[in-house]
Amino acid sequence: MSIDDNKRLVRRYLEEVVNSGNLDALPQFISPDYVEVHNNTRHAVGLEGAKQHILGVRETYPDLHLTVDQQIAEGEWVVTRVTVRGTHRGGAWLEMAPTGKPVEITAVNMDRVVDGRIVEHGGAANLLEPLLAIGAIQVVGLTR
Repeated sequence: MSIDDNKRLVRRYLEEVVNSGNLDALPQFISPDYVEVHNNTRHAVGLEGAKQHILGVRETYPDLHLTVDQQIAEGEWVVTRVTVRGTHRGGAWLEMAPTGKPVEITAVNMDRVVDGRIVEHGGAANLLEPLLAIGAIQVVGLTR
């Protein structure tokens, strides 16, 4: 696949699976050998782990929507800057009961695409702002 094909695949995955919750389409985009990287530690989660991650996020934010703001790619790697929007309505996030408050998260994802499927995912998200927005973090001396 070309670099442009890889970028399209990642964009389609976000739009057709993550945004819609259509987990039946997951095997079209995610390799059975799928790995997630957190804090420089690799976790072999496979299709089931990818599915559970999406279900968990969509449970917490039932109206979840990611917007692709920018993509760059080199070789097998695709970097995607996204804006994530949703309302904290469902399952507890960080053991905090749903607040009904909207959140906006900016994030950068790094995905490795091999043979037409995502085999590795990692990235970083600005969670400070949404945690402040839902009241999970209070700044001393700040009144909202």
